[in-house]
Amino acid sequence: MTVTQLLDQFQGDLARSLEIFVPELILSVTVVLLLLSRLCNLERILPACWIALFGALGAFLAVFAQFAYLRSGGSIPGLGFLNTIFQLSESGVGTSGPYFTGLMMHDALAVFFRLGLMLFLVLTMSLTILTGIPDQEDGPDFYTLLIGSSIGMLMAAGVNHLLMMFLSIEMISVPSYAMVGFLKGRRQSSEAALKYVVYGAGTAGVMLYGLSLLGGLLGTADFSLFAERFGLVMEGQAFSLANPMVIVALLGIAMIFVGIAFKLSLVPFHFWCPDAFEGASAEVAGFLSVASKAAVFALLVRFVTSFSGGAEAVRQLATYLGLSLGVIAAFSMTLGNLSAYTQTNLKRLLAYSTIAHAGYMVMAVAALMVLSNANPAALGAGHDLKLESQIAVEGLVYYLAVYLFMNLTAFAVVAFLRNETFREDIDSFDGLIAEGPATKVLCIALMFSFFSLVGVPPFGGFFAKFAIFKSTFVAGEIHPLLWGVLAVAALNTVISLFYYLRVLKAVFINPRPAGHRPVATPAVAGWFAVLLAVPIILLGASRLQGRLSETARYAATALFPADRPETTK
Repeated sequence: MTVTQLLDQFQGDLARSLEIFVPELILSVTVVLLLLSRLCNLERILPACWIALFGALGAFLAVFAQFAYLRSGGSIPGLGFLNTIFQLSESGVGTSGPYFTGLMMHDALAVFFRLGLMLFLVLTMSLTILTGIPDQEDGPDFYTLLIGSSIGMLMAAGVNHLLMMFLSIEMISVPSYAMVGFLKGRRQSSEAALKYVVYGAGTAGVMLYGLSLLGGLLGTADFSLFAERFGLVMEGQAFSLANPMVIVALLGIAMIFVGIAFKLSLVPFHFWCPDAFEGASAEVAGFLSVASKAAVFALLVRFVTSFSGGAEAVRQLATYLGLSLGVIAAFSMTLGNLSAYTQTNLKRLLAYSTIAHAGYMVMAVAALMVLSNANPAALGAGHDLKLESQIAVEGLVYYLAVYLFMNLTAFAVVAFLRNETFREDIDSFDGLIAEGPATKVLCIALMFSFFSLVGVPPFGGFFAKFAIFKSTFVAGEIHPLLWGVLAVAALNTVISLFYYLRVLKAVFINPRPAGHRPVATPAVAGWFAVLLAVPIILLGASRLQGRLSETARYAATALFPADRPETTK
């Protein structure tokens, strides 16, 4: 394609691309306003936290309007004013497909992830306003970093090109380094940020080399062409680890996965996570534990499914990737849960819990790859491989939606109680249930969060884990290795119960230390904890569970268009 043709295509695609990109544009304008606020010293007139919150709410409404328009097929029942405000059109937001000349993908899955990310950003900003971190002086800088990272996350949800993959991951990472070290004057925070930067720089370099290797082998950086090009490269050749083409492809994919695994804190690229979480404020740790993982999981699913279908060699490569992901998931779950058991600092404990839950979620991706590239006869007449693949993605999407509330609840409780006790170790939680009404509410919210993280019914975490476990079990009928991964996951679920119960024992059973300082948690903290904790039970024991599952299934179908050829052997 010539430069002239590329420019003509860009101009023809520009109007539609900008219509879809409105949420990111709103956040970009918010960043400019925050910087102008800092430059003109307007913090006392209009605090930076309110500029940031209003900008995040505007972006959330824009994404919500896009999702409602796309889901309803061209109308937003009862909310037509959003259609007018954001100028949605059938040829723009209403049409799924690539935009910005194929660099990005617009579909139900991308919009659903963007909606969840914007909701999480609004909740995180609300938490920072309530806890007072950052202070008024540092507010413009902190919220600029927070929003800048969020823009990268929104982009990651719809990447369709290797260049945009690298750009979005770096946009997520670079502001995160500064946010981890944002607690000025704390040596632990500075050390954590430095460690995070060093690991991030190393993995970025490895990932960039992998991108060039894979792009050079396939002759394209477009995800939609990967399966076709690899099939052409392997034409007439058997898939074997002795084949140099296979080795180069696997090496490139492995190097790319280094950058992805770093953001997901998967073993063996997890070392930064406990130190970064302990050194950062609880608010930042909560943001990193959920938002970056949700965005990168969307990116991971798009990347690995780009190798699905087509020639026999492509399917074998995809199955190989799925089994490798299953092994990594097993190691991540085991290390995360065993290491969490020995922790005394709550943020470190939750960091290792995050590593373990990333392993659970990677199980869904492993099952997806095995299911979507198997022989249709492998499961018998009672199963539809395409449907089972959709269910695997549905389980992942549902898990991330519930994980948003249960993990943010845990970090919010840590943040609120830190403001009162000035400590973040488990011993500081001894007997807190005996304190005032708002503190009691925080304790109950923490119990909801931990029981859901374990997977105890009827909390939302139980149904999320059940969906992923079910998909892994079905995939195990195709390759028994995934049954082994499932057994490891079940054992780790039991192990996780012990360290979560250790914290709850301190809260509900241990007595308050003699001569302790009363914990006077403000009422607004209790109400905010209720706002976060109630969805945990509603997503497991109400009709909302079915509605979220249905919406997750709708988003998952974006990866499996009707005209996609069936896998055959």
